[in-house]
Amino acid sequence: MTVGEVRRGADGSGGDPGGGPGGGPAIRAVAVTDPAARPMISDLIAEYTDRYGAEAAREEMAAHPASDFAAPHGAFLLAVARGAAVAGGAFRRFDPRTAELKRIWTAATHRRRGLGRRIVAALEAEAAARGYTRVFLTTGPHQPEAVALYAGLGYRLLETEGTDEAGRRRYYAFDKELGPDPDGA
Repeated sequence: MTVGEVRRGADGSGGDPGGGPGGGPAIRAVAVTDPAARPMISDLIAEYTDRYGAEAAREEMAAHPASDFAAPHGAFLLAVARGAAVAGGAFRRFDPRTAELKRIWTAATHRRRGLGRRIVAALEAEAAARGYTRVFLTTGPHQPEAVALYAGLGYRLLETEGTDEAGRRRYYAFDKELGPDPDGA
């Protein structure tokens, strides 16, 4: 399923105005610099600052330029409901067969509704459509909900990556092979 198919919905409908299938948010590709992405970027900075401190947040957000998330090697997706971004995420080229997922976010007022799962699925579909056969991602040790999300979506924890010499977890690294849709779609 590509972004266009996610945007339209499985039944071809566009859902509600400003939303997606069944009244849920529509998922669309935008540039990182698109004004619609500003709330997501601002919330990510605030969340990273709260969990890891201002310096770590600045470093993380500055680590990858906007061009990393542009076609043909990357994508930046937003879930939009009633004209506002409510969830989003991106990927960039990690290596010739691997897309690295970054910036997975859901607005605090829209959590626990499956939007993180929808964004990750849309990112995986778009990455596969661009020829990637594997996805990789990392998340910090202060994001247990993200760890649970990725494990629940079939991501494999890379046990030896992300630990220091004493075996303490500095970050979690996951990967997943992108294969054919088990439903044959």
